Amino acid sequence: MNEDIRIHTWPGSYYVSSEKRWVPGKLSLTPVSVRFTADKSGELLVGFHLSSISEIKKESSNFIFSSLTILETHAKHWFSSLQPNRNVVFNILEHFWREQLLSSEGAGAQALPSQTSKGKELTGLLTGSQKRLEDTAKVLEHQGEQFDNIMKGLNKIESEMDVADRLLSELESPSWWPFGGRLLKSPVDTKPKEAHLVPDPKNKDGVILRIPVIITERTDSNVRPGKLTLLASGLEISDSSSQVLHRFDKKDVDDVKIHTPYEISVRQRFIGKPDISYRLLSAKMPEAIPVFEMQFSKKVQFMEDALGLVGARKTPQEEAGPSIWHAATGLLGSVMQAGSIPSSSSSPGAGGGSQQAQLQKQKEVVSESEAQELRRMLRKLKSLALETETELERQDEALDVITSSVDRATTNIDKQNRRIKKLT
Repeated sequence: MNEDIRIHTWPGSYYVSSEKRWVPGKLSLTPVSVRFTADKSGELLVGFHLSSISEIKKESSNFIFSSLTILETHAKHWFSSLQPNRNVVFNILEHFWREQLLSSEGAGAQALPSQTSKGKELTGLLTGSQKRLEDTAKVLEHQGEQFDNIMKGLNKIESEMDVADRLLSELESPSWWPFGGRLLKSPVDTKPKEAHLVPDPKNKDGVILRIPVIITERTDSNVRPGKLTLLASGLEISDSSSQVLHRFDKKDVDDVKIHTPYEISVRQRFIGKPDISYRLLSAKMPEAIPVFEMQFSKKVQFMEDALGLVGARKTPQEEAGPSIWHAATGLLGSVMQAGSIPSSSSSPGAGGGSQQAQLQKQKEVVSESEAQELRRMLRKLKSLALETETELERQDEALDVITSSVDRATTNIDKQNRRIKKLT
């Protein structure tokens, strides 16, 4: 399945050593392999797995033409005339090659999606917890909107109180009064007003996920390695030396386009000046896309090549009755029981080892596919929890501001009522 996904394709030329000539064609990268196809014949000239690569280098052919060489176990492949340029192709190929080497999930890790009862139970529990947390987040969001409306109303009341204060001052000492009553007035209180805006708790950001990415800004030739950090309040893009290139707050992001399971673009629109847009490519992007869906649900757009990603993940899960603690206890007991099998049945002979392996396989707690699904759901739960915590802190500060604004408005109203009584 991974072989069908094309991450990137670049026009270029491949040197066929047996014929001693360069053949124009297209160099393609998939999640697990590199291929080169000739333009005229459509023939696959070379194809090899990423794990079989031992080195990727920038070299020159005939001391003139810039080329890219890929050293495989048995051969050395030369690629030249790469578009948009050699550096772009090198950065992307090296990124996916290194991530393939670092990842424990190679080609052999694509096992059958076997399901275990414990895996189903844990997945169901996490699905139920995620649904409840999402409902709580929606209620908190609605409550936060109410707080914002209350603060706007209080600000309007204070501005109207200022107008009333000026009018009362005019009535207390009209301009035609000849005895200079203005001089008897108490000096105007010139204390600065308190700011009513709730500060964003940026210093309390929680990091949800950090992955290495290849960053494209403006043109396809401006490519460099960097990092993407997903935060509870937005996202941050930094270069390879951890210098922040740009930070998007959640409210600043206008759209997130998912082009493929490995490539997305993030944009902030402006009127009268160029938009801020970044295109991000990463071997770890499938781990980040669920977080993007949750953080920017109304702004995420799946393009044509990524539409299959939506249906693949939306499998209904049933909620389970027992508590998470009960499930975790049972999981721990199963692990302990599976771990104690070799010591209790360690008998010499060739048949003993195979029996132990069969018993361990039968006692398998969760399958590899279920473990990946559990990791993805736990990452979503962490993101939801951090987002809820940030919103609670913001609302707590909003409540403090509302309380002080109400006290100040009550004091001003009492003072102005006394002044009105003196006038009547």
